[in-house]
Amino acid sequence: MFLLAEAAEGAHKAAEHAEEAEHHAPIIVQLVNSWFGEQALAFELNHTKPKWDYILGYFGTNAESAFGKYTPENAIPWYTVMFFIACILSVVIIWILKGKLSESEPGHAQQTLELSVLAVRNMLADIIGPHGLKYFPVVMTFAVLILVSNLMGLFPLFMSPTAATSVTFALGLSSFLYYNYIGVSENGLFGHLKHLAGPIWWIAPLIFPIELISNLIRPFSLGIRLFGNLFADEKVLETVANLAPPYTQLIIPLPLMLLSVFVATVQTFVFILLSQLYISEVSHPPHDPHTAHGEEHYEGDEYIAPVLT
Repeated sequence: MFLLAEAAEGAHKAAEHAEEAEHHAPIIVQLVNSWFGEQALAFELNHTKPKWDYILGYFGTNAESAFGKYTPENAIPWYTVMFFIACILSVVIIWILKGKLSESEPGHAQQTLELSVLAVRNMLADIIGPHGLKYFPVVMTFAVLILVSNLMGLFPLFMSPTAATSVTFALGLSSFLYYNYIGVSENGLFGHLKHLAGPIWWIAPLIFPIELISNLIRPFSLGIRLFGNLFADEKVLETVANLAPPYTQLIIPLPLMLLSVFVATVQTFVFILLSQLYISEVSHPPHDPHTAHGEEHYEGDEYIAPVLT
């Protein structure tokens, strides 16, 4: 009963937070719901709400207690609209930067971009190995999308979608599914599960459940870490800005915005770093017969160290 009471209280707080976010929703979110809210609400009432009511009924609550009242004004959540915009902005930013690249006279923006790309590539090579560069497109996509999402809250008419658990959990789950897909595709299902048991067979029955639970928790840890830092950063800015308006709304938030940029960058780095560490656990370099006998060779401009057997 105590756990059910806690779950109900948590659901009530979540509903209050959802109503507060709806009240402060940017104008673009209100416009999207005015255009498509009725259709989205009809779909939710007919398909998703009954399923949530059934699942949450086991915990003594329902969908409206957990997510707030279903109305056309909040049928499409603010974080869904903001994340969709973040995806579009990421593509546009990459397209614009790609069109301004120059080999002869690189500008400051291009040098910063190249430095970021090389940093991620070097991280992949150091953590996973040279063969890990094939994962660069997905990892860099995570980096750009999360960074753009984190920084959106610093601009008028926008909010950071990564300040909502629905978005951060989705990103964490995407990373989880991706590295497990790599593990199964490279090692097979049995080989992928076997690495969870460790190298010592007689303690495998103890290690396997611990590693399995640890892996299943990873999407939540990735999501909570990203959400907690971005949500806390927004709350600090909001609290400081409302201390003595209008003075604190105009002067004090400016230096704090630099801190927000730092937090957004660090959280992006942490997310892709952990994702690369997870990939390194399941991805291994392909067997090369030339290095099987300790022979050195080069592939292109890249030196391949000998593997001694």
